[in-house]
Amino acid sequence: MTLRHMIIFRAVCENGYNSTKAASALHITQPAVSLAIKEIEQYYGVQLFDRIGRRLQITSAGQRFLQYAIHISDLFSDMETGFRDWDSKGIIRIGASITIGSQFLPNYVKSFYEICPEIDVRVTIEQSERLEQKILANELDCALIEGISHNSNIVSEAYMQDYLSVICDTNKGWKDGQNIPIEVFQKQRFLLREKGSGTREVFDRVTTQAGIHIIPVWEAMSTTALINATINGLGISVLPNRMIIPSLKQGLISTVKVQDLIFSRNFYIIYHKDKFLTPSIKQFINLCKEYV
Repeated sequence: MTLRHMIIFRAVCENGYNSTKAASALHITQPAVSLAIKEIEQYYGVQLFDRIGRRLQITSAGQRFLQYAIHISDLFSDMETGFRDWDSKGIIRIGASITIGSQFLPNYVKSFYEICPEIDVRVTIEQSERLEQKILANELDCALIEGISHNSNIVSEAYMQDYLSVICDTNKGWKDGQNIPIEVFQKQRFLLREKGSGTREVFDRVTTQAGIHIIPVWEAMSTTALINATINGLGISVLPNRMIIPSLKQGLISTVKVQDLIFSRNFYIIYHKDKFLTPSIKQFINLCKEYV
């Protein structure tokens, strides 16, 4: 079993399970691709693909082998790049969820540049679910998300606590800081973040545990859009406290508490359990943990 076998198998999977396309991408012959797959299956005594007609469908064993193939080949690539460009500037690839990316990450990166000016930080800001996918595909070194990852291949380290606030327009009739019954809360029109966001995950977790089923009238990726909709009396929202402070200070919205419901969460740093963390990545992670 060689690295070449893993690269070929990975290429087949990344080219729609098409051996001809994989051969073209690797600049080798199609029979060479088929032979490599056959050698892997014979070596481990497992079937990596079901061959239905002329099409390949990956098996559960193949899915497992693919995870190893991706990380072993990427680890080799990291080593090659690291040693070939030993004297050049390094690069770290950081992901962040939308809330963290807009509120905190710029400060983290600025502080990191002050202590490691030679390192180039590449940033991706997306939904937490998509960031996890990029971590698994080794497209990111680490990511900062608003909820814990439930994937067994991802390490989640809590680094900061955060709270969500229930907000309403000032003409709602609720006083700022008022404690409202849960029965009243669940009858409202809800303006919420989209499924897959860390903020929505916290909201769904807390309400589900309380036995409440909420169907939002608005779902949006933009926190600003939800705040503006709330200001205009279109419903109430539950958003990160730090994101609503400007509107709260301007007197455009009010915050209320809900009896027996606490929307709290931790921010997490995530990375693949098999990821080799370079000193610069470790330094960035430590900076986030210690940042005030």
